[in-house]
Amino acid sequence: MVFLVVGIIALVVVVGFVIVTYNELVRLRNAVKNSFAQIDTQLQRRFDMIPNLVETVKGYASHEKELLENVTASRSGYMSAGSNQEKLAMGNQLTSELRTLFAVTENYPELKANINFMKLQEELSETEEKVAYSRQFYNDAVTIYNNKLQMFPSNLVAGMFSFDEEALFDAEIDANKAPKVTF
Repeated sequence: MVFLVVGIIALVVVVGFVIVTYNELVRLRNAVKNSFAQIDTQLQRRFDMIPNLVETVKGYASHEKELLENVTASRSGYMSAGSNQEKLAMGNQLTSELRTLFAVTENYPELKANINFMKLQEELSETEEKVAYSRQFYNDAVTIYNNKLQMFPSNLVAGMFSFDEEALFDAEIDANKAPKVTF
C-alpha cells in the first residue's frame, strides 16, 4: 500500500514537471516569435518610408540610379521573403544600402537642406534605433529559449515534444565597414 502511494505521488510529480516545463517552453517560444514580430514591425515601418526617400533623392541625385534601384529591390525582396532569416538578411542588405545612400547624399547640399529629406532621414534613424533594440530583445529571448531547450531536465521534455532551437540574429557581415561611395 505504501509503495502504491509513493508511486502515485512520484507519477504526479513527474507529470506535473512535464506539464510545467512544457508550458514554460511554449511561453518562451512565443516570446521569441513576439520579439521577431517586433523586429518585423520596425523593418516594415522603415520599408514604408523608403519610396518617399527614393523619390526625394531622385530629384537631386539622378545619376545615383543604380543605388536607388538597389534600395528599391531590397525593399521588394523583404516583402517577398518567406522565412524570418530571409527577412533579417534582406533587412541587413537594405541597412547597408541605406548607409551608402546617406553617405552619397553628403555630396548634395541642396538635398541635405530639403526639409522632406531631413525629416525622412530623422525618421529612418529613429527606426534604425528601434530595429537595433528589437534585435537585441530578440537575441535575448532566443538565448533564454535555447538555454531552456538545452539544459537538463527541461531538455528531456523539449525532446519529447520536438521543440526546435531558434537562430540568433547575427549582425551583417560588413557592419563594421564604412560604406563605399564612388562617383
